[in-house]
Amino acid sequence: MTADAAPIGEIVEVHGPVAIIRCPQLPPLRRAVYTRLDGDTCIFEVHRHISPNELQAVTLHSTQGLWRGMPVYDSGSPLHVPVAESCLGRLLNIFGEPLDGGPAIETDHYRNIHHSPAPLNELTAQGDLLPTGIKVVDLLCPFIRGGKAGLFGGAGVGKTVLIMEFMHAIAHLHQGVSVFSGIGERIREAHELWRDMQDAGVMDRALLVFGQMDESPGVRFRVSLSALAYAEYFRDSLRRDVLLVMDNVFRFVQAGAEVSSLLGRMPATVGYQPTLGSEVAELEDRITSSLHGAITSVQAVYVPADDMTDPAVTTILSHLDTSVILSRTQAAKGLYPAVDPLLSGSKAMDRHTLGAAHYTAAEAVRGHLARYKELEDIIAMLGVEELSAEDQQVVARARKLQRYLTQPFVVTAAHTGMAGSSVELKQTISDCDGILAGRYDDVSEDQFYMRGGLEGLSS
Repeated sequence: MTADAAPIGEIVEVHGPVAIIRCPQLPPLRRAVYTRLDGDTCIFEVHRHISPNELQAVTLHSTQGLWRGMPVYDSGSPLHVPVAESCLGRLLNIFGEPLDGGPAIETDHYRNIHHSPAPLNELTAQGDLLPTGIKVVDLLCPFIRGGKAGLFGGAGVGKTVLIMEFMHAIAHLHQGVSVFSGIGERIREAHELWRDMQDAGVMDRALLVFGQMDESPGVRFRVSLSALAYAEYFRDSLRRDVLLVMDNVFRFVQAGAEVSSLLGRMPATVGYQPTLGSEVAELEDRITSSLHGAITSVQAVYVPADDMTDPAVTTILSHLDTSVILSRTQAAKGLYPAVDPLLSGSKAMDRHTLGAAHYTAAEAVRGHLARYKELEDIIAMLGVEELSAEDQQVVARARKLQRYLTQPFVVTAAHTGMAGSSVELKQTISDCDGILAGRYDDVSEDQFYMRGGLEGLSS
């Protein structure tokens, strides 16, 4: 903040992270205002005008030590973050301040976290498929360059590990940059992610922005916009393709609900804020491709109680092009990544976009897996021997496909002892065609588990 001018008002009440400030002339909504506390700056964001001379503001710092009558100053703008190419490789907070012990970002350029979306005449249509090297994703729920993909799952099914592998793929396969937004992350998780990305060698093309779990709900509510401002800078100023990763968007919704209740709004469906739809849309509609580059977004979404009909989940789902559903059943069988091949899907799953070979292979794989799922109860009660010869063949090939779609990841190699693998889409389609055609009928299904392609596989 610059040197203090005359104060614009004073604090009259503090309710948790919300302060009521009395001002002769109210600053506009979303304006960043601040006060000084023991030499430090305590920043607020104006959220609501409650009378001609009073407003409610949500603090982005701890309110401990604030007192009535403290002078409040106007920053002159909404919250903004310093932007420069030197941001890559860094670990920052919502204000663009370093969390990695390194020097502050030296720059004269700043970007407003509430930046307007790119004008319609500068937007471009979504591009081609974006291969990730992950077999089950590329085959059954492919990503689109400039699109939005969601990873849905309950606690402990592998969302964060899958996200790290996507970031590794973008850095190595596509030479793009990644921006990671940690929304309400545990400090332990943030530290592990930072170290793992350094060990994987992708940190020099990534930027991590964290709003941690122990911080104000205002921070957790706005940190995704701060990360998005960096992604837009890389797209518009550096003209780079960007992978924007958000973990976890559900915590963004939770923070919004917390802020909403603190401001005194009446809750809506299942206790969520009445502004749920507009808040999610405000975030999602800025994730676009322009003439300068594309922002491809991958968003982890926690599913409370594994209930895909939860209002927050359905609201987020409506904005996405690809949905990757992680299944606790798959994880319990040791099938990692634990992607449910029947529930997951993409808007790109049509013959025109994918091409005949990819579309035909994907539909045949889904058909075999769906038939196997139908027969599971019969197999459990009577045994596979009671099935017809045709169904026995379908089950045998479906089990091999299940295991083939597992894959060791580069980012987990240090923990599992298995070297990570990346498989080209062409190889994945060829391997699946081979399994479906019976070329591997004599091969034990164990040999399909946790490997890359099938080249060199023999019985």
